[in-house]
Amino acid sequence: MNDDDSSPLIGIVGPCGSGKSTLIAGLEKHGYRCRHIAQEHSYVPAMWQIITRPNLLIYLHTSFENSTSRRKLNWRVTDYEEQLRRLAHARKHANLFIDTDSLTPGEVLARALDFLRTDTP
Repeated sequence: MNDDDSSPLIGIVGPCGSGKSTLIAGLEKHGYRCRHIAQEHSYVPAMWQIITRPNLLIYLHTSFENSTSRRKLNWRVTDYEEQLRRLAHARKHANLFIDTDSLTPGEVLARALDFLRTDTP
């Protein structure tokens, strides 16, 4: 992990099971400074901005079916929809949106790296 405070801080948000922890681990191996933001659990729409203040925000999306399957969650659709509601502000302001449903973790990482290498200073 890059602890240099002058490097951009990348925030990662998304519903449970979307691949946030996996992406963060991959990005940190490439020297990026990342924070998992548990926006999906907050009632404060802009918590991701207030607490973490990332320079860039990556939103990972996954469907209800994949979310519950990947995390072995015993949820109702309404539980998942509540997470999406709590994530709406972050999704609207994300610099990069990745739908992880049909991607491998390596493909998700590659998309994020491509974005970071071409769209950041």
